[in-house]
Amino acid sequence: MDMHLKGILITALGVLFVVPDSLFVRVIEADPLVIAYWRGLTAGLLILVGVLIFQGPSAIRASLGTGWPGLVYVLLIGTTAPGFVMAVTLTSVANVVFIFASMPVISAILGWVFLREPISRRMIVTMLVVMAGLGLIAYGSQENELASWRGDVIALGVAFAYSAALTAVRKVKNVSMIPAIPVGYIGAAIILTPFVDMLPPLATEWPLFVAHGLFIAVATCFLTLGPRYISSAEVALLILLESVLAPLLVWAAIGEDPGRWALAGGAVVIGALLVSNLVALRRRRAAA
Repeated sequence: MDMHLKGILITALGVLFVVPDSLFVRVIEADPLVIAYWRGLTAGLLILVGVLIFQGPSAIRASLGTGWPGLVYVLLIGTTAPGFVMAVTLTSVANVVFIFASMPVISAILGWVFLREPISRRMIVTMLVVMAGLGLIAYGSQENELASWRGDVIALGVAFAYSAALTAVRKVKNVSMIPAIPVGYIGAAIILTPFVDMLPPLATEWPLFVAHGLFIAVATCFLTLGPRYISSAEVALLILLESVLAPLLVWAAIGEDPGRWALAGGAVVIGALLVSNLVALRRRRAAA
């Protein structure tokens, strides 16, 4: 199979597996921290088993031996699991995924600050439009009873954490960081252990806990592997699918209305990123 097509298929599958993430948080009947605990533990253990089978313990040692980039990556990835659950708990799913859609912009800013990567005029315009879209989402949180600025702030924090994690590992591109992911996920679950009573919900919710972890494990691995074979613009375009499909899935499954302002702000954010990445992709193909 052509490597480019392989990258597109793997990344698209990763996006499809991450789409139900917020729906799992909504339908599992347990405290948010309990959901975060089992989400991190099950996904982490499944990824760990896969790493040990296909790559062996040496892969884990290699990823953790990358110095401060690997340490930063593990710590930040660990915070994203409970952060995501808390964000979805405190605000609407639409707000969360539309805020997450701004991660390419955040990554560009962090790359400029920490890696001295230049920011193009195209990206500056994209940033300004995305900021306007996020402003509409924040404004709409006042009118939608499901939305809250607290959840919006946590979602923005998670977007920064994930973008910073990806920025850190760009210093060690030659090492696969998939083996470091279970360290972050399981580590976060261990830290949560003293603060949650994780056993009572397990009796009734264990199928959902296992399915939730399985979906996150598959999505995480595919979204780490796929981008190796395609451009960053193509990755960003595919990931935008999650921002569109996740709110629609939750709306169809449990009737959670995103609200007009969230839809308007999301349309601005996704539209800006869509145009920006299509321009980048066209320029790249023209140069090739």
